[in-house]
Amino acid sequence: MSDPAKVRRHAERIRELVASLVRSQIKDPRLGMITITDARITADLRDATVFYTVLGDSAAQASTAAALESAKGMLRSTVGKALGLRHSPTLTFVLDDVQDQVKHIDDLLAAARNADAEVQRLAAGAAYAGEPQPYRVDEDDDEADEDGDAADTPPATDRR
Repeated sequence: MSDPAKVRRHAERIRELVASLVRSQIKDPRLGMITITDARITADLRDATVFYTVLGDSAAQASTAAALESAKGMLRSTVGKALGLRHSPTLTFVLDDVQDQVKHIDDLLAAARNADAEVQRLAAGAAYAGEPQPYRVDEDDDEADEDGDAADTPPATDRR
C-alpha cells in the first residue's frame, strides 16, 4: 500500500495536469467552459477519478463529457508520463454537481428564513394563554399579607 500523503500528492498532481492539458491540448469544439474541481486516486495508484464542472445547460454538459471521453487516452498517457509511475492510472471523469447542491441548500435556507419571519410576525401579536396569575393563591394568605401580620413568613435576616 502507498503512503496516504503520497496518494494525496499524486491526486493533486493529476488534477493540475488534467486542468492544464484540457486548457492547452484538447482542441475539441464540443468541450465547453470546464473547470477541473478535484481528483482522487486509489491507494494502489491504478485508478483516478477526475471531477469537473461545466458552465451551461445539460446539452453543454453532455457534449463536454463526450469530448473528455474521446480525449481520455491522450490524457492518460500524458498523466502517466508526467507522474513517472510504473502503470498509468485509468482516468474516470465525473460531473461534479456542486452548483446544483449549493442551489438546493440556498433554497432550503431561504425557505427557513421565510418561515422564521412568519413565526416572528405571528408571535408579535400573540398573548399568553390562560389567566394572568397562573398559580393558585389561597384567600387566607392574601388577607394576612394585606394586614401586615403574616405569621407564616419567616423573619428577614440581615446577612452581612
